[in-house]
Amino acid sequence: MKAGRTARGLAASGERADQLPTISDDEGDIQHRHPIKLTLIGCLIVFCIIVLTALGIWQLERRTWKLDLINQVDQRVHAPVKQAPGPDLWAEINAKDFAYLHVTASGRFLDKPATLVQAVTARGSGFWVLSPFQSNSGFTVLINRGFIPTEKAADGWRPNNLSFTSVSGLLRITEPAGGFLRNNDPTSNRWYSRDVAAIATTQSLDVSAPYFIDAEANAAHTQLPIGGLTVVAFSNNHLVYALTWFGMALLLGLAFILIGRNELKARRRFKA
Repeated sequence: MKAGRTARGLAASGERADQLPTISDDEGDIQHRHPIKLTLIGCLIVFCIIVLTALGIWQLERRTWKLDLINQVDQRVHAPVKQAPGPDLWAEINAKDFAYLHVTASGRFLDKPATLVQAVTARGSGFWVLSPFQSNSGFTVLINRGFIPTEKAADGWRPNNLSFTSVSGLLRITEPAGGFLRNNDPTSNRWYSRDVAAIATTQSLDVSAPYFIDAEANAAHTQLPIGGLTVVAFSNNHLVYALTWFGMALLLGLAFILIGRNELKARRRFKA
């Protein structure tokens, strides 16, 4: 029976308004709720909970992987020094197994101008000084001799010592992608990342290693460039991300329970 009957209709039927059955707001809502829509909403919430939970589990797995990586790198950094990998190992060079390996190379610096790569360090903005080094093993490797401030960039930075020497430091993987929103421009000699292949081509280097070496600090050397500024750090926010995803899944779960409970209460009142 419709609640919206007019006064004329009531008079014609001889019924009084206070004798008509009334429909409460809750009952009206129940009558107009489509069971298919409620089912779809419930399925959508359950699907979102599953996805959010899966994302949380994935972040926990990523955290385990990151902690293992940090442990491996820490062991490499503090391990006894090894010879820099020669051409027979270059095909195997990768970030997972070789990044930050403590290495040494014996030979001499080539008499070539250094390649300056823009850098931001704990000492401020400036440049990394990369110079080609001819090893006794017959190959060339780029050595990051260290950091110089911006105002010192015009000094040329050819190596002062061209005699045979040894350089120790950390093996670093090439950076071919350029800097953030900045691409390397070899023709203008503007470098924003340490792209080994591009620098080697610009310097006309033969048999050049696909990596470079960050020279370690030398206590007896107090002049520029400043070595030993390699930052060995990895962001590890995976636990925070995991808790965020799990928290969102929990909130959706609580919302699903509350909606379901209110729906059941409303239907019980309607049936009563």
